[in-house]
This record gives sequence, structure tokens and C-alpha cells, in this order.
Amino acid sequence: MGDKKTARAIVVASLTVIGLTAVSAPIVAHHGTGTSYDQDKTIAVKGKVTEFAWKNPHSALFVAVTDGPYKGRNYAVELNSPGVMIRQGWTKKQFQVGDEVVINVHPSKTGSAVGECLSCTVIVNGKETKPN
Repeated sequence: MGDKKTARAIVVASLTVIGLTAVSAPIVAHHGTGTSYDQDKTIAVKGKVTEFAWKNPHSALFVAVTDGPYKGRNYAVELNSPGVMIRQGWTKKQFQVGDEVVINVHPSKTGSAVGECLSCTVIVNGKETKPN
């Protein structure tokens, strides 16, 4: 009788793992931050806001970089969706064109002027702000 219980436990455990994998794979595929951005590295992007796109599925902040290796380039920062940002205490007026910002991002693995900031600290015109 013990063999049947052991075999059943193995089958249940296997099906659970397969089920969880099947459910989580589309989530990971859609949110490719782990594959696109270096989650083990954070860099500070400093410059002036050129655009803030409050849109789904992800908002975006564009910064004319004034310092560092991306100086002179327009750096694109992927942010959370507006719904998530609202729950974190941010608004669609969080960033205005011309604002001076320092934003800590996970940079692109390709080295391009793109990064993500889904839960980071941002300094806007000298004042620190971060999601709740």
C-alpha cells in the first residue's frame, strides 16, 4: 500500500510542477525584464526629461543624458503601467519635460541606451521620490 501512496504523491507533485510552469511561462515571456535588462546591475541615468509617456502596457520616460557613458544620448526607461504607478503613488504628472532627473535603472544587456525602473528611486529636480 505504501508504494501506491508514494507513486500517487510523485504523480501529484509532478503535475503540480508542470502546472505551475505552464502558468508562469507566459508571464515570464511577456515581462522579459530578466532577459532584456541586467537585474544584477544598477546605473544612475542623469539628465533632462524629454518625454514621459503615460501608457499601457508600460509607461516610458525619455531622458537627454547630461553625464556618464550615455552623455548626449536620449535614454529610454521602461516603467510600470499607469495602473501600477497609481497604486504606487505616482501620477501622470510625475515627470515634466525639462525636469532634471537622476534615475537608477537596470540597464539593457545589449549596452543600448535603454533600461528599466519598475521599482526604483528617482530624484526629480533635487527631490527624491520612489514608489510606495
